[in-house]
Amino acid sequence: MPIRFENVGIAVRDLEAAIAFFTDLGLTVLGRDSVSGEWADTAVGLDGNHADIAMLATPDGNGRIELFEYLHPDAIETEPTRPNDIGMHRIAFSVDDIEEALGVAAKHGCYPLRGVATYGDVYKLTYVRGPSGILVMFAEELSRS
Repeated sequence: MPIRFENVGIAVRDLEAAIAFFTDLGLTVLGRDSVSGEWADTAVGLDGNHADIAMLATPDGNGRIELFEYLHPDAIETEPTRPNDIGMHRIAFSVDDIEEALGVAAKHGCYPLRGVATYGDVYKLTYVRGPSGILVMFAEELSRS
């Protein structure tokens, strides 16, 4: 059976803030919509499902993120995901310059959980807490720097 990756879906509390964060990092908004109705209830498994959504693409065209802000039922706030929590963990981006990526994140009030680490002579890595508590990893390949 052929299978291909489609996207990562992320529920956010503020769609506009999340779009601003990811577009400042270089992603492009492919489209926006408001979804509801029986088809949405069936697909998602929630009665009365109504959400505003945006689909974003990475600059290389290989990755997509679907952001959605629930209007109904009410969004459920949870504790932010920690690096060792079971389940959806984080979204990771390869960047050419980790300091530049951190500068963009800082403009949105998003900072490293601890700092920037070096993994051998391979990568500089860091996790930031993005909008709505999303864990975002930046990885700069050292052979590129």
